[in-house]
Amino acid sequence: MAWLRSLRGAPLALLIRARVVEFLREPEAIFWMLVFPILMSSALAVAFRSQPAEPVLVGVEAGVHAEPRRAALEAAGQVVATVVPREQARQALRAGKVALVVLATDPPTYWYDPTRPESRMARLEADQALQRAAGRADAFQPAALEMTERGSRYIDFLVPGLLGMNLMMTGLWAIGFAIVQQRIGKLMKLFAAAPVRRWHLLVTHLGARLVFLAIEVVALLLFACLVLDVPIAGSIAALALVVVVGALSFVGMGLLIASRPRTLEGVSGLTNLAQFPMWIFSGIFFSTERFPDAIQPFIQALPLTALNDALRGVMLEGATLAALAPELAVMAAWGVASFALALKLFRWQ
Repeated sequence: MAWLRSLRGAPLALLIRARVVEFLREPEAIFWMLVFPILMSSALAVAFRSQPAEPVLVGVEAGVHAEPRRAALEAAGQVVATVVPREQARQALRAGKVALVVLATDPPTYWYDPTRPESRMARLEADQALQRAAGRADAFQPAALEMTERGSRYIDFLVPGLLGMNLMMTGLWAIGFAIVQQRIGKLMKLFAAAPVRRWHLLVTHLGARLVFLAIEVVALLLFACLVLDVPIAGSIAALALVVVVGALSFVGMGLLIASRPRTLEGVSGLTNLAQFPMWIFSGIFFSTERFPDAIQPFIQALPLTALNDALRGVMLEGATLAALAPELAVMAAWGVASFALALKLFRWQ
């Protein structure tokens, strides 16, 4: 047991313990780390729960053809049509209350926003219904097969993204604020004069982050698996490694961001600047494939993109560590480079 007593008295272990105790004294930090991701997962699970397809809302401009067209659209079974004057139809289309307006021309004119997916779908549904009412016959009747298996739902896609987002936010904000607060309170200057190595003071934040990592990740994954029925197709060991590498990469970034600022406003601005591109481009709420090919190299180089892709690979596809080597390399590179720069640039007073 001598090694255990020596560990308890080691400067690094004592510093990690102090950081953990300091964090536990901040109830709001615990809320954002544990409660917030579960609340967000619950809200989004309700919003995107499995349910029958919603009907398409279509406006029909008042005129001589309005009632026959409304009846033909309603007969299709997937369209809810309303006869409205042209100005009212324009306002409804602008406000998103209808996805399409069928104008009172002969043949009909479809008025819609081509940038909205629901408008494009409404155009297809409306055209099909009106063409059939005009006498067009289908060459064949296709069969339909709906995908409902676990891992294919939106909530299954979303949970790994929320987990990655939470690891990013706690890694950047918790580390950055803690360091700047210590600098403002002159504690950093005292730590630098203490009989410990300076790199110990930075590694302390890595160690404290690992202590809370297990609680944070396990809480969200248990909720996702038990309540939302989100699958984990891959191995727990692979998932744990991905989480640890991802979390440490953001801790390194947090240390780098906090290496120079002397005010909370300064570190807040830099943190927002760092996380803003990842919020948008890294595939938290939707696939990164929605963005143009020209910026895909930039997107794939972001650490949150690599983390989200790796989490989804393990949880939804059962990917092995060998298959995730590129993502792990991106995260490790960000972590190592950020920590090295933070150690070199760090302001101790």
